[in-house]
Amino acid sequence: MQTRELTIGQQTLRLETGKLAKQAGGSVIVRYGDSVVLVTACRAATAREGIDFLPLTVDYREYTYASGRIPGGFFKREGKPAEKEVITSRCIDRPIRPLFPSGWRYETQIIALVLSADQENDTDVLAITGASAALALSEIPFEKTIAGVRIGLVDGQYVINPTFKQRKES
Repeated sequence: MQTRELTIGQQTLRLETGKLAKQAGGSVIVRYGDSVVLVTACRAATAREGIDFLPLTVDYREYTYASGRIPGGFFKREGKPAEKEVITSRCIDRPIRPLFPSGWRYETQIIALVLSADQENDTDVLAITGASAALALSEIPFEKTIAGVRIGLVDGQYVINPTFKQRKES
């Protein structure tokens, strides 16, 4: 297992690879505080013929068990993606899509699963960073790495990756 750490704001961002999802082209676990996101990147073995677009699928999921909750009512399973999950999937897709080579026609999937949510740090920016790292670790050609970060203004001071409480004040 390989690990890289970087202090961002008040906490340490930790990237781990080689422990989970070993069959994926690239996988990384991103930790920030007690929030944990697993991000994987995979591609098809052969290119799709007859298309003129990048076949990229990004799926970000926050399962309720990650925050210690179980859905109430009759259905105990997860349903369709919530609006935040759809928007976060788009936030991951938008910055990475132009970094694929022109003419890339392999079906490519980026899956981000929230394994733990500490109710203090949002996991969406972790998923953006994890997607880029997973692509960099895979055989998928990817021009450069990117990172997600959120900036808040609290009491006249800029705060990197503000907590949910700080975001309400921002």
